[in-house]
Order: sequence, then structure tokens, then C-alpha cells
Amino acid sequence: MSQAFSHRVLPYDRADDLLDGALPFLREGIEGGDRVLAVTTLAMHMLLRDKLGADAAGVEFFDSDRWYAHPARHLADTLALAETAAWQKRRLRVLGEPAWARRGPAERSEWQRIEAITNAAFADTGAALLCAYSRTLPAGVVAASRQTHPETTRGRATLPNPGYQDPWLYNARLDSGPLPPAPDDAFDLPIDVPDLYWIRVYVTDFARRTPLPEDDLQRLLVAVTEVVTNALRHGRPPIALRLWLEPGELVCEVTDRGHWTERTGFGLIPPKPAGGAGRFGLWAVRLLCSLVQIRTGRDGTTVRLRLQVPGVPAVPPINLPVNSV
Repeated sequence: MSQAFSHRVLPYDRADDLLDGALPFLREGIEGGDRVLAVTTLAMHMLLRDKLGADAAGVEFFDSDRWYAHPARHLADTLALAETAAWQKRRLRVLGEPAWARRGPAERSEWQRIEAITNAAFADTGAALLCAYSRTLPAGVVAASRQTHPETTRGRATLPNPGYQDPWLYNARLDSGPLPPAPDDAFDLPIDVPDLYWIRVYVTDFARRTPLPEDDLQRLLVAVTEVVTNALRHGRPPIALRLWLEPGELVCEVTDRGHWTERTGFGLIPPKPAGGAGRFGLWAVRLLCSLVQIRTGRDGTTVRLRLQVPGVPAVPPINLPVNSV
């Protein structure tokens, strides 16, 4: 792929500002034979189609809410499109408007993490990504976009972002702060022996007293098995599993006293076919869960898995027996 990868932010105040930067970007791709995608709102789709006229036939339109539904799956799917286009001697070109509305602080951080890691994951694909950010978004979201995108687009002009940060350093900074402590009423299961069967039974008993769908329960069990196996193989005792509910979420946490020294994103980038099994495991866990939070240091390692459960109250379902396994 002769073209260099580019990842730019397009801040805008009004729709005209977005069009001033987006239209030249899209037209360049149409004329160059790229695979061109516009991932925005329905209202912006209509404006873009009107301005592009007949050229709109060369653009594939997608809805932002669906495209940006899950961080790891979004990264995997878009990366697959970029690699396929590169194999076809074409370039993937995406105008994207990330869906920030209704996301809480933890979700926003995870999507900012994805924006940063995109610069490492797509480096060899030759793709061109232009991310539109409305200035009506929270100030922290707009400011972070200048740290996660090497360049800013204004109209036809492109300027380097002096605040841009190396993606791995950016991710390390996100993970430098502690997670909120588990609640006092969390169900706590000390893991003294490697009996994965009873661990899965324990998680199943808890989850089935919540509205968690059966498919999501199966995903949770696979993710928990992977994380507990990693703790047993590579961590240090004591190892514990905790379960609790938060508004709209089921949370499962695995802790041990080991300290991970791996500093390449803890499974944030899809592994290559020849990649190591450990990296694949963490990547799979990210695909299976709504959100994965990892903290590691001298005091030990915490892996916190979150699955969305709409309507779930922040109270325990019932008392479960607390026995070591």
C-alpha cells in the first residue's frame, strides 16, 4: 500500500463547517477509486447526498449509533475493512462521527482509548479516517480528540496536533488511576484451587437472578474462564472473583497479587493469526464484554468485566453461598 495511513479530527461548530472538511475528503476518495464510507447521522446523510449530487453513488452511508455500538468490535470490523481494501489495492476512506451521546465516563474513556489505539492498529493499512467532533460535545471529549488524532482538518487545510500523544502512553495514562472499589455487598469468591467448573456454576447462579440474556451469560462465562485461567497461570495468590450489580450493568471482577509487565494495550489490538494465545485471550474477552477495565501494579492486578443489563437495579439478587473453590 503506497498511501500513508491518516487519522484526522474535524472539529465543527455548524453543519457548514463539517461539510467544508468532509466534502473534499469524500470527493478525493471517490475520484481515487477508494472504498468511501460516511458514518454520520441521518440528517448529515441527507446534507451530504444533496451536496455530492451524482457522486453520492460512490459513498456507502451508515448510521453512527450502529457503527459505534461496541468499542472492540468496531475496531475489529473497521480494521478488517481496511485490510480487505488494501489487499484489493484500494484504500478505505471513512468519514466518521463517533456517537458520544448517552455514554457515561467509563464508556467515553474506552472510546477515547479506541481512537488512540487506532493509530497503532491501522498504521500499515493505508486507510484514511476523518473523525467529526461537534464543539457542542463535552469539553473533555473535544480536547481528547486532539490527543488521539495526529492531525486536525479545517476545510481543505490539515494541521498537526501539537497535543497528540503516543497511543500506548495515552492508554497508560488512562489506566494510571485506580478503579472505584467493589461495593461492600459484592459477592466474594476466594479461588483457592483451579476448579473452573464450580466457578462457572457460581457465576451462572448469580447471573440467572438478573435480566441478563442467556447469550450474554454464555459470553460472560467464556470471558470469566479466560481471565481466571490467566490469573491462575500467571498471577499470584490470593485470587478472588467478585460479582455485583450497578445500574444497567452486571460487573464481574477477578483480582490477584501478580503484576503484569506487558505494555502493549492488554489485548486492545486484534492479534495476527500467528499471535500469542495470551494476547488472543484478552482480545476475545474485550469482544465478549461490554467493557473491560484492567489495572496492574505493585499491589496486584484487577480485571473488571462489565455487561450491560438494561433495567437491572443496583442491589444484589439474592444471597449466594460464599465458599472457596
